[in-house]
Amino acid sequence: MALNLFSPTTEIKAISFLDSSKSNYNLNHLLKLQGGISLKRKDNGGTVGKKVQCSAQPPPPAWPGTALVEPGRKSWDGPKPLSVVGSTGSIGTQTLDIVAENPDKFRVVALAAGSNVTLLADQVKTFKPQLVAVRNESLVDELKEALADVEDKPEIIPGEEGVVEVARHPDAVSVVTGIVGCAGLKPTVAAIEAGKDICLANKETLIAGGPFVLPLAHKHQVKILPADSEHSAIFQCIQGLPEGALRRIILTASGGAFRDWPVEKLKDVKVADALKHPNWNMGKKITVDSATLFNKGLEVIEAHYLYGADYDNIEIVIHPQSIIHSMVETQDSSILAQLGWPDMRLPILYTMSWPDRIYCSEITWPRLDLCKLGSLTFKAPDNVKYPSMELAYAAGRAGGTMTGVLSAANEKAVEMFINEQIGYLDIFKVVEVTCNKHQAELVSAPSLEEIVHYDLWARDYAATLQFSAGLRPALV
Repeated sequence: MALNLFSPTTEIKAISFLDSSKSNYNLNHLLKLQGGISLKRKDNGGTVGKKVQCSAQPPPPAWPGTALVEPGRKSWDGPKPLSVVGSTGSIGTQTLDIVAENPDKFRVVALAAGSNVTLLADQVKTFKPQLVAVRNESLVDELKEALADVEDKPEIIPGEEGVVEVARHPDAVSVVTGIVGCAGLKPTVAAIEAGKDICLANKETLIAGGPFVLPLAHKHQVKILPADSEHSAIFQCIQGLPEGALRRIILTASGGAFRDWPVEKLKDVKVADALKHPNWNMGKKITVDSATLFNKGLEVIEAHYLYGADYDNIEIVIHPQSIIHSMVETQDSSILAQLGWPDMRLPILYTMSWPDRIYCSEITWPRLDLCKLGSLTFKAPDNVKYPSMELAYAAGRAGGTMTGVLSAANEKAVEMFINEQIGYLDIFKVVEVTCNKHQAELVSAPSLEEIVHYDLWARDYAATLQFSAGLRPALV
């Protein structure tokens, strides 16, 4: 069935990329809570019950259901040389904390940051990289001044060119990619072309760039090592599995701010409500994504690209304690899980050390005590409360540029919600309408330029969908 979205005065073309056969996708009840917009189903020319698949050959997964160490892979005796792209962000600072704690295991050869010159200068003084980049070119003089008393000054290359040079620094073995958004795509591609293993913390690399990046990684025999906690959990669980052993991937989700809210209350959600995560404090964007469950829908797409699992074999389960970070089921129905306190340092560390395991002090890395924890609980996600799930599955099945459009449209919709330009439930509608609009121009096997182009297009188009108090979409 196709989905048709209407306002009181404006009919919006049916969304053909949605596959409503997999689960009980139902925005109708959710949107009626706001009034003015209803969702109708219709038989779309005999396509009822059929899945829309990408017409092009899907890209090869990074890890086809197993993670095996190739014979002869070097295990580092001394400090492993790393480049860090996005060194002043959350991923970058945690990476450097790990390096500082393990100077015998890692060393930094190059750093790239956006505009936090003060922190970048401190990092340079501590880790003594050979090369530094600051994306904001206007801050180069300020950085040089901050490093005036440094004896062994690094080379400084400003702008995007500098970020790319950091990513492909000749001495680096692995590159930690901590830049947010499509800005992280070009340096990641440069690192892959230079033969560097990727410690992947940039979602867009696979969600938007998967059809281009994965074949490139295979061509250059580069390993993509996931730093996201859920995908790291899966990666850890498939270590050494026989070929064909993976049957199902189970992604765990906290459920976000509204996991215990009745659906009827969602029409009254305020920004402050969406930012009250029950488990931890995070940035505004990821906290809202956790509330809508778009974060988990995007992780479904990443799991498909990383491990080659069919979308029918990737499931989401609500796990309020956030101790089991994800699970895999093998062909004989065994379930393997990775557990730990919610701490991003562990998955980051594993990308840096794989296939080795590094001893961690109990002082800075608290060990999990299951007896103190007491219990772990699970429940199925509500498809009415979280329509983002079916939107993500549909975009994943459409493939090509659709997944990047979904991610970019969601990012823009969340920004508009946080700025109080649209309501909470409008987030789902903005994403749906943007994906519908893109259907006519979907590129199954995009180039890097096409991926970046449609990311920008989706943000611009989503921004035109201004929902007034009467909830009438205004298509500019």
